[in-house]
Amino acid sequence: MSHSHPAPTELHLHQLSRVLEIRFDDGSHFNLPCEYLRVYSPSAEVQGHGPGQEVLQVGKEEVNIERIEPVGNYAVLLRFDDGHDTGIYSWEYLYRLGRNQEANWKRYLERLRAEGHERKERAS
Repeated sequence: MSHSHPAPTELHLHQLSRVLEIRFDDGSHFNLPCEYLRVYSPSAEVQGHGPGQEVLQVGKEEVNIERIEPVGNYAVLLRFDDGHDTGIYSWEYLYRLGRNQEANWKRYLERLRAEGHERKERAS
């Protein structure tokens, strides 16, 4: 049976470092910070209802994931400690977030600056 998209083989939340570690059956391995996952939530609240309607997420440096809930065999629901819990992260979406992490993060930081926001470094 062939997959049209890589399937996850491991999913581990590191709550202290606020990183979701995910491995896929094609050998890919990603460490996705909770802040990154939160600001790129696939929810309508973040993405809007069409192109150009994205809502810039600000002040999410300290956000963490409280719970991960499976959604069928294709996705997970991430419940964040800031109350956000409406984004369903498909395996395909998580894979794309991992593959495009550097470019996505750079674009996010540029949007913050362009809109006059300063990202605070996370306390250790």
